[in-house]
Amino acid sequence: MTDRLQSHRTKATEAAEAATLLPDPLCDEFFDFMLGEKNSAERTLENYRHALDTFRRKHRGFTSWEELNADDYRRYLYEMMKAGMGRATIRLHFAALRSFHTFLTRRKGWQKNPLLEVQLPKPEKKLPVVLTLAQVENMLQLPMSTPREKQAPEWSRERDLAILEVFYSSGVRLAELASLDVQDVDFHGETMRVMGKGRKQRLCPLGAPALRAIQHYRSRGAVHEGPLFIGKSRTRMTVLALSNVVKKYWRLSGLPVKVTPHKFRHSFATHLLNNGADLRTVQTLLGHASLSTTQIYTHVSTERMKQVYVEAHPRA
Repeated sequence: MTDRLQSHRTKATEAAEAATLLPDPLCDEFFDFMLGEKNSAERTLENYRHALDTFRRKHRGFTSWEELNADDYRRYLYEMMKAGMGRATIRLHFAALRSFHTFLTRRKGWQKNPLLEVQLPKPEKKLPVVLTLAQVENMLQLPMSTPREKQAPEWSRERDLAILEVFYSSGVRLAELASLDVQDVDFHGETMRVMGKGRKQRLCPLGAPALRAIQHYRSRGAVHEGPLFIGKSRTRMTVLALSNVVKKYWRLSGLPVKVTPHKFRHSFATHLLNNGADLRTVQTLLGHASLSTTQIYTHVSTERMKQVYVEAHPRA
């Protein structure tokens, strides 16, 4: 058993014991399969484990997966909707349940997948909110113009600027930025190697401001190897710590739009499209497996185009 597999199984066992759930051999086999054969990301494994454990806890009288039918899952869906859970959360939970039952039919020889008979609510079509270029620049000037907190390391402002610059310059996801190592940044090629969803690698170009910010941070903080972004204890920053860096400067900015790491990603993609980038290139840069996922940004760009038309055309 690999260290990564052992680590995941240990975390899963501890979580199950904490929630007073009995061990489930079928679930354990499923997660062994997800990790060992599908090479699923840790975040996916955590989300799926949470979804399956939640169902086991909330389904009254749960004894075994074999005894469940489509009506059991329809009742669970109804309870989730009655509790006011968002469509995205509901669909994530059922994605885990569907994957689990697909595993049971294809790998364990079960005859029926009851989830195929359950109709889920359609996903919400919310257009992503993006920052203007002026709002992005407002955020980027804050780290070096804000006094350093007393307990923070001397190089914290340079690090924070590098974090914000990389978010906007590359459009990477929060977990992708957290996993970066020093050797992933190629200053000569002006690119950054990123480990994306499904453990798929891609190269992301980095602009000159982001590269300069990384150089200054690494020089000031003596960061020569290992994790790229580190905390005061010189260990890798967690996704929560990185998210808190963005939250800190959003609060200082006074911007009316809440700024999160994903807002930088939305803004990155939309600004590229607004300035003539083609959809396929943006798809590659974002690491989207499907073009349809990227197409939502064309709607944002279209809305901007309509706004410009209305404001500028004399007969709009």
